[in-house]
Amino acid sequence: MNAPPSPSFWKRNGLSLVLVALFAMFLFGQIMAGYAAWNEDRLGGHLPPETLAIYLTSGHFLSATFENWESEFLQMGMYVLLTVWLRQRGSAESRPIDPAEEEERVDPGPTPAPVLAGGVWRWMYAHSLSIAFLVLFVLSFVLHACGSWQHENDERGMAGKPLISLAEHLGGAQFWFESFQNWQSEFLAVLSIVVLSIFLRQDKSPESKPLAAPHRQTGT
Repeated sequence: MNAPPSPSFWKRNGLSLVLVALFAMFLFGQIMAGYAAWNEDRLGGHLPPETLAIYLTSGHFLSATFENWESEFLQMGMYVLLTVWLRQRGSAESRPIDPAEEEERVDPGPTPAPVLAGGVWRWMYAHSLSIAFLVLFVLSFVLHACGSWQHENDERGMAGKPLISLAEHLGGAQFWFESFQNWQSEFLAVLSIVVLSIFLRQDKSPESKPLAAPHRQTGT
């Protein structure tokens, strides 16, 4: 008997390919719109416009980009960890309330090497998703801080004000306003899917319970 044909590359990777394409499209839009807005600010400060290459190293671009990445990685990392310990009855995003209802499915296939190695390698692999998000958050936080500091000094320079140190910038309100406005929105988004998935459905989505599932049913 002939084996069934393997799924195409698109079918195996369609979700990530579309997400990469959307990310690239919106990042390009951000760059071009930000570049235009940045040069408008420079002209308003009686400075000549700069090239796109210069813009990509500017505080305006770095701050805006990593300010958003930072909040996304914080949201995802915290969500991964919170769903380990906390539950929400009826949510498709929650593990079952009763541990007896949990089933761990392992499909046939090779076991990941760190699991076979055991010891510290197994421990690191067991927590690798949250560790990865933590590292990405810290890197984005640092780049946001540096970009935001650079951008504030650019604006102070155009206004003829003295420049400030990174410590002074981190001790001011602007940097934390930028961070908190994004952090709160990310957790509002997570809260919305946790609560709305109790009562609402999206047929065939892994983020939704089956259509016939009662509201009190937790998980998929």
